[in-house]
Amino acid sequence: MQRTLIKNATIVNEGRSLRGSVVIGSDGNIESLPAEGEAPATPCPQTIDATGCYLLPGVIDEHVHFREPGLTQKADILSESRAAAAGGVTSIMDMPNTNPQTTTLDALAAKQELLNERCIVNHSCYYGATNTNYRDFARLDGRRVCGIKLFMGSSTGNMLVDQADSLMHIFDGTDLLIATHCEDQAVIAANSARYRERFATEGDGEVPLAKHPAIRSAEACYRSTHLAVELARKTGARLHVMHLSTARELALFSPQALDGSKRITAEACVAHLLFTSADYRGLGARIKCNPAVKRRSDREALRAALQDGRIDTIATDHAPHLLTDKAGGALRAASGMPMVQFSLPAMLDLASQGVLSMETLVEKMCHAPARLYRMERRGYIRPGYRADLVLVRPSEWTLSKADIRSKCGWSPLEGYTFGWRVERTIVNGHTVYDGTTVDNTYRGEELLFCP
Repeated sequence: MQRTLIKNATIVNEGRSLRGSVVIGSDGNIESLPAEGEAPATPCPQTIDATGCYLLPGVIDEHVHFREPGLTQKADILSESRAAAAGGVTSIMDMPNTNPQTTTLDALAAKQELLNERCIVNHSCYYGATNTNYRDFARLDGRRVCGIKLFMGSSTGNMLVDQADSLMHIFDGTDLLIATHCEDQAVIAANSARYRERFATEGDGEVPLAKHPAIRSAEACYRSTHLAVELARKTGARLHVMHLSTARELALFSPQALDGSKRITAEACVAHLLFTSADYRGLGARIKCNPAVKRRSDREALRAALQDGRIDTIATDHAPHLLTDKAGGALRAASGMPMVQFSLPAMLDLASQGVLSMETLVEKMCHAPARLYRMERRGYIRPGYRADLVLVRPSEWTLSKADIRSKCGWSPLEGYTFGWRVERTIVNGHTVYDGTTVDNTYRGEELLFCP
């Protein structure tokens, strides 16, 4: 690898935007940050002129479903890491609801091996909690495992943990970050039964998609999130509640603490920041996800919470399905959508609209995931850190099916005109995406953590 100078960029990093340069060493680390007009201490054999571009830390997506092993008709590690690279995402953390589920030590070792063999970007994976496997937690390598994934509501893969004693053992049994999916299953079951009965004699018997947010309701989300927060407070656990979808849940969280002292944190996903329940009319099952996209007032509250720090991170819950899996109504169509390739351009558009600043975007998508997960030498543009970087440029373009690199071949954002384009993605100093082509031969590194 040649030493490389990236010059004439506007660097967005650690709460500031300033003109300058970055020198990438031959070891794939950031070597230095020359000020604007300042030359590197020693010349670089390779130069990238980033005039007109913004240079950001690579996006860390803490919440993806790459579907391998066992569900590779929908997606696989190579195809989805290709999409990640094209979207400026340099690190991912994969979820355990595959086949087999990542809920045993053997399945974890197999998943880690698959990621090492096939993932173009940097990677880790969660260990999935069950009602009975909490005794395994002490045997996990906290340097390699990003956290425990706990489904306190049933979703794709049905990894529901619903026994009170098991939940207490999980929260009291590890200092690894516990990442939760919070929806109260009893509320969902009662709502499902009511709507199933109501529509059994109407039309084709399908519960309309527009009823999805009424079935997986705000009450279901709040009850489960409240329980998770109470358990974390009682045990002192590190809790990260994923994909908040309601205004009411936000009252359970406090503003950000940049010193890393905050132990109860929250994530918003791109879908809940972009869409509202009105969008079911035009997009149907393409925006069906768990928890459901809800009211406009919920979306606006989530957007506001990006600014005051009650939302700590932005991720995707990238969850590809074949479009054939999306057939049917609210109780039958698969939940989840592919978003990893377009999360950064979509959030840059929200920054252009004034929803959040560019500096806040970088905090939520790059810095905060690295800090909350205690990641080693990632997430910031600093000397000595790995050179995970993305160059983006203001540029209008309209998403067509031909642009989609996810294996499932569709996006809820097809036809949308973006105002930003990913120009280059650099992983460990290596260009994995040059604005046109993804380097399918490169393999990212395992993410390491400070347990």
